[in-house]
Amino acid sequence: MKPSTIRIGRRYRSNRLEGPYDTIVIGSGPGGMAAAVCLSKAGQKVLVLEQHYTAGGFTHSYSRNGYEWDVGVHYVGDVGNPDTMAGALFGYLTEGELQWAPMEDNYDRFYIGEEQYDLLRGKDAFRKQMVHYFPDEAQAIDQYLDLLKQVSNAMPAFIGRKLLPGWINKAMQLVGKGKLPSFFNERTVDVLSRLTSNKKLIAVLTGQWGDNGLPPEQSSFMVHALIARHYMHGGYYPVGGSSRIAETMIPQIQATGGELFTYAVVTDILVENGRATGVRMKDGTEIRAQRVISNAGVYNTFERLLPEPIAKAAGYLDKLRQVRPSMTHLGMYIGIADTVANLNLPQTNFWIYPDENHEKNVNNFLADSSQPFPVVYVSFPSAKDPSWNERYPNRATIEIVAPAKFEWFEQWKDETWGKRGEDYDALKETFSERLLEVLYDKMPQLRGKIDYYELSTPLSTDFFCFYKKGEIYGLDHDPQRFNQDWLKPKTEIPGLYLTGQDVMTAGVVGAAISGFMTACSVLGLSGSWKLQKQMRSWKPKREPSQVKPASKTPQETASSI
Repeated sequence: MKPSTIRIGRRYRSNRLEGPYDTIVIGSGPGGMAAAVCLSKAGQKVLVLEQHYTAGGFTHSYSRNGYEWDVGVHYVGDVGNPDTMAGALFGYLTEGELQWAPMEDNYDRFYIGEEQYDLLRGKDAFRKQMVHYFPDEAQAIDQYLDLLKQVSNAMPAFIGRKLLPGWINKAMQLVGKGKLPSFFNERTVDVLSRLTSNKKLIAVLTGQWGDNGLPPEQSSFMVHALIARHYMHGGYYPVGGSSRIAETMIPQIQATGGELFTYAVVTDILVENGRATGVRMKDGTEIRAQRVISNAGVYNTFERLLPEPIAKAAGYLDKLRQVRPSMTHLGMYIGIADTVANLNLPQTNFWIYPDENHEKNVNNFLADSSQPFPVVYVSFPSAKDPSWNERYPNRATIEIVAPAKFEWFEQWKDETWGKRGEDYDALKETFSERLLEVLYDKMPQLRGKIDYYELSTPLSTDFFCFYKKGEIYGLDHDPQRFNQDWLKPKTEIPGLYLTGQDVMTAGVVGAAISGFMTACSVLGLSGSWKLQKQMRSWKPKREPSQVKPASKTPQETASSI
């Protein structure tokens, strides 16, 4: 089978521009797409500019050697019920065209040393299983579940602080409104250590720490609680693959005359008389709009796209010193010429840890790459997607994610893709062989059956997403980050807005909610109220279209660097 690339979006050409545009969005990740769709539904003409060959950001898919992989969407929570915020939002953004397939009740499995712990769908099932593992910790487990609920209940106040003017927030706090729980932004380990002294229980409860990139000794309890509660009712996978997320949003943007262009590299945000008025493209074309929304991350926005004097005068260069880039990673993409059933591949995700000392293991590995991986995450996308067998008969895929350090690969960052040399390829192969051995340890039936594999490094994240340190989650999700009141949709520069995971949190839903928040900020109080009402009252008008493979072009993809 010929190699192919999954392409979502229309290729940029300056003569294809059909302005004037009301809003320009830089980047087509879930945050940028959600903002664009919401503004389009409010009647605006929106232009989305994506520098990659396909839309979607970390939700894009790619295909090679007869296989298809997603690069960042391994499972999503809370989207199976249209009455939840996530379910209603994605129904609204895609007009119900995006379908979600539920995973098995056992959505996550933790291997901690030689022991196995399963997370089960539903609060009652989750609690029962945890008490089964830790019968003496029932009270601590109940208290933990209550804390998760308290964080969830406090989120509207947290979001309000990002959307409402500062004087309103201060007034609300003075009268006791919008107050956050005292533990809301403490370190995760500090909160859990007050509930129990059982280190193994804490290690199990925080076994999804890879979803935000920080072990519990460093992460904010708020983001831990959001992730844990997000998956409490199970995981879901987009039917037809993660490329369907962007594919089903684009028609809403086009409906009001807007467009999404790929291969559209923005070099500068234009600022005139102190106001953002458009962007300059790599080919020199200047595109004007009433406002610009950046989904490129705060480092890219303020250090690379915005004129330095403007960013400095607004204080953003100093503010960037208060946050840190998140973890980098290795991504392994595996193809097997056999069926999911024959290979006995589960829908359950595997999280594999050497022992319960999460932070110690991370530090040891980052100091010496020959040490055991502190976590290896294994996902089986072909088992999760009910449309897979129709699209790729007699094929199966596996994806593996593990932490990495940008400095291990930095010496090759300026080399041409595909021509980084034998030393680079040898380093990648060393990591690949180690990751495969971790996989074989849990699934020995796969040894000798792998047809194809490739490894991406932090340089891939830099190349495709312009994250110069290869950070997968934008900013670190530590307490310091969530104390930054400038990480909100509206910037100090008139006409310039932010969206994406740096505004809210990492993850598909977190980024999409940030896009909704940014649209609310643009539309003001009355427009925001109308938008929220439309989203919450949205109901499908018809059955979704039959799922079909994304359009493909016979051209080799550059997903692995």
